[in-house]
Amino acid sequence: MDKSVFALEDVYFSYLGKFPALCGITMQVQKGSRVAVIGANGTGKSTLLSLLDGLSFPDRGTLYAFGEQLSERMAGDDDFWRLFRRKVGFVFQNPDIQLFCPSVREDIVFGPLQMGVSPAEINKRLESLCAVFGIAGLLERQPHQLSIGEKKKVAIASVLAIEPEVLLLDEPTAGLDPQTSREIVDILFKEHEKGTTIVTATHDLHIIEEIADAVHVIGGQKRIIRSGPAEQVLADQAFLQENNLIHTHSHRHKDTVHTHPHTHCDHHQPR
Repeated sequence: MDKSVFALEDVYFSYLGKFPALCGITMQVQKGSRVAVIGANGTGKSTLLSLLDGLSFPDRGTLYAFGEQLSERMAGDDDFWRLFRRKVGFVFQNPDIQLFCPSVREDIVFGPLQMGVSPAEINKRLESLCAVFGIAGLLERQPHQLSIGEKKKVAIASVLAIEPEVLLLDEPTAGLDPQTSREIVDILFKEHEKGTTIVTATHDLHIIEEIADAVHVIGGQKRIIRSGPAEQVLADQAFLQENNLIHTHSHRHKDTVHTHPHTHCDHHQPR
């Protein structure tokens, strides 16, 4: 029995029909798996997640979700999309895109309300998420009053409120301090323990072995150039450097120059 949640075969996508974003992506995501997609800026990671979420459709190739082909032809199938939106949750890289209600409380309950979840069940989910994320004190605040870390937590909570079977995350720890990053990684670990399928696009190589078992690397040609277990891909320093995922940085100690590899988050992560 096929347990794939997503199956892509030779998928191409371009913006405005002339700016290639993905060029021949073939991959599968199995139910209950943890997958990371990594690659330098501009290689198409966010575009891939957009396709998996049904926000865009391939120009060429095939993309299946839960055994049904995702295409513009399916756009009019309200029953399919209603079920699809119950199953798949997408956390955008920029939480300001996701948080649009007057208060944190309204943002978190928005999804379940649209899906017809009972008020009692919505309150139960809200209380549970507040406990998990430690955000009970933020419920009456407006999103623009939150820090970037608080916004990220609320954005993830708003998606988990629909209790999706599949969680798509675009750079979930980007711009966060180490403690907040740690908290989000722990939350994702617990979600996976519940059986949630998790697909994460990230530059943060430090977290990959904790949030993913399998890794797909997208190269400069906007196609997958390597797939494998997380520990094997991350151990290949030469490959990572060649594909702009780590860089060599020189340090001078007295009269001696030493070179050390750094991930991009080593260099840019807030201290």
